[in-house]
Order: sequence, then structure tokens, then C-alpha cells
Amino acid sequence: MKDALIVTALSVVPKNPVARLMGRTARLRLPGWLHRAVVGWFVRKYRVDLSECQGQLQDFPTLADLFVRPLRPGVRPIDPRPEVLVSPVDARVHTLGTVAGGRFAQADGIDASVAELVGPGGVDAAPDARRYEGGSYAILYLSPRDYHRVHTPRAGTVSWLRYLPGTLWPVFPAATRKVEGLFGRNERLVFRIDTDLGPILQVMVGAFGVGRMTTVVSDITTNTDGLPADRALTPAPSLDRCAELGRFELGSTVILLLEPGKVEWTVQPGDPVRLGRPIARVLPTRT
Repeated sequence: MKDALIVTALSVVPKNPVARLMGRTARLRLPGWLHRAVVGWFVRKYRVDLSECQGQLQDFPTLADLFVRPLRPGVRPIDPRPEVLVSPVDARVHTLGTVAGGRFAQADGIDASVAELVGPGGVDAAPDARRYEGGSYAILYLSPRDYHRVHTPRAGTVSWLRYLPGTLWPVFPAATRKVEGLFGRNERLVFRIDTDLGPILQVMVGAFGVGRMTTVVSDITTNTDGLPADRALTPAPSLDRCAELGRFELGSTVILLLEPGKVEWTVQPGDPVRLGRPIARVLPTRT
């Protein structure tokens, strides 16, 4: 009920300017005592596990720095088997399934458009919704307590990046049940990763409170009143499995899209997932 009231209240709030203000506030260097109080409250409220990250609480001078904290080496072992697809994030599975009629399940009983999510096709090498008809999708929700760096689910080259400005609705489950086409309305970065499983689309979806999304493959920064952008990356950066791709400054959502016949999900809605652990098995190649 509380989440539903938040969504209703946000329908009349200028979400993007407020999110930018929240982002700037999160990047402020507060006096030591105040910083310790604010960050300590956040860690306690959301049960952030600081034992997994590099550094101590005092090593994060702003709340934004805490959100994008690096992990200690070895705390997220990466499954190296070629027969599995691994999670690109720490998150919880929201929905997953098969794209049908160009639609995917945004929430139970509510579907949304793949084309609206990834933007227009027809540009050479750009993300194109049509090739994912009958393919697999997974929506992974990052809560405020989660590690906020986004990685690759498979080794490959990032040949294309698309920035789609939008609004910033919250993306927690109550919002996905209430706001029609939410993921296709929010700010997002769409990456085409060319892999041995074909082109995987990986979408970072911004949310209310996420002041910025950034990526290591481009200088694009979201929620800065920028214009839509399509960028063919030449040369295309080659990234290993679970290489860092981008960062959220607060929790949000990652959506994966794969072509038909590539994978079968081995997780279920509601399951927690961890970076580098299997979320799908690779299907045998048809001859």
C-alpha cells in the first residue's frame, strides 16, 4: 500500500528534476559527522553488506560513492562454463520468459513493447526489436542495498550504444504493476553485445532517485537533459565475461534480450541472483 501511494504521489511530481537534485545531493561532501550519520543510516536501513566491498565506510566520501562501491576481489566468483549465461548484476529476478507478439511481461498480467523499450530499428547494427521475437527476456531488479555496477553476461564486443532519454518512474514491483509501459518510458541505455550466442541486448533502465547512469564504453551520462543518441562504437570494445559495463547511482533495473533458441532460464521470478552466477543454460545449436 505504501509503495502504491508513492507511485500515485509521483504522478504529479517533476520526476527528472527531482532525481537530478537527489543525485547532486548524493554527490555532496557533507561534514564528517553528518556524512557518517547519513551513510550509517543508509547502511543499517537497507542492510548493506560492507564486508563484500573494498574499503571501509570512511572510504566513501559521498553517498553516491557508496552506491557504486567496488567489490573485493574473489567475492563474486565467475562461472567460466560456456554452457551457461551468467548474471550481469546483483539483483532479484522480476519477470522472465519469451517475447511474443513483440511484447514481454512488465509485471504479472501487464505486458510491454520490446520496440518501445529498445527504440527504433532500421539503422545499421542498431538494436532491432524484430530479431528478438520468440526470444528470451529477463528483468533483473536492483534494490538500494545491492552492488550497483553492471557487467556483461557473456564475453563479446559492444558494437552499439543507444541513449533514450525519458522520465524516471520508480521501478519497484508496485510501480511496474501500476505504470503502463514503465520500462519504455524511463531513461535507458541500450547496449548491443555481439557474442557467440548472437547479439545480446542489455538495457540499463533508470529510476526515480537514480541521478545518473554512466558507462565505461562511452562518455554519455544520463538525466542531464541530453538528446537521444545512437552510437556505433568503432572499434567495438571487446569485454570479457562479467567485465564492467556501467553504473547506477542508486538501485534500478537491467533487462536482457536474447534471440530465439539461445538459452533456457534456470532461475524463477523472485529468485535472488548474484554477479557471475548462472541464470540460464545455453541451448544446443540446431543444425
